[in-house]
Amino acid sequence: MFDEDDKRFMKKAYNLALRAYEEGEVPIGAVIVREGKAIGEGYNQTELLKDATAHAEMIAITAAENSKENWRLNDCTLYVTVEPCMMCTGAVSLSRIGRIVYGLEDPRMGFISSKFDGLKELNINKAVTVERGLMREEIYELMQNFFMGLRERDKNKSRNNL
Repeated sequence: MFDEDDKRFMKKAYNLALRAYEEGEVPIGAVIVREGKAIGEGYNQTELLKDATAHAEMIAITAAENSKENWRLNDCTLYVTVEPCMMCTGAVSLSRIGRIVYGLEDPRMGFISSKFDGLKELNINKAVTVERGLMREEIYELMQNFFMGLRERDKNKSRNNL
């Protein structure tokens, strides 16, 4: 199902997620690939930029469009560690990305297969292919560690305020 390029580019997305983790951001990374070459990448930067739209996918899409000098990314693959949310699914659809590979489903915010089939409902990009599950275990562990750390930090903050 997944070839060596898929594994290589998802690993690159995972490394971007690690960077987000190190910076205190929700650890999600994204890479957009065209003809075997990464043309856009990003990781969550919502806290850093104080911007609710600074998701990994949005940053990667903008970088890829600039690299390609075209907003149509139909000949590209998006590798993203976690299933895109509603906003990112809309941007993926509008940019006409041809293929999406994501690692971990997001039952709370996912808008491709977990909560809702957003791509089908948006009915903009009918030619998109979606594959999931690549590096799922590693990504799950990273997300678990991040949110456990947040809960611990919040617990400690509450104790200190008593």
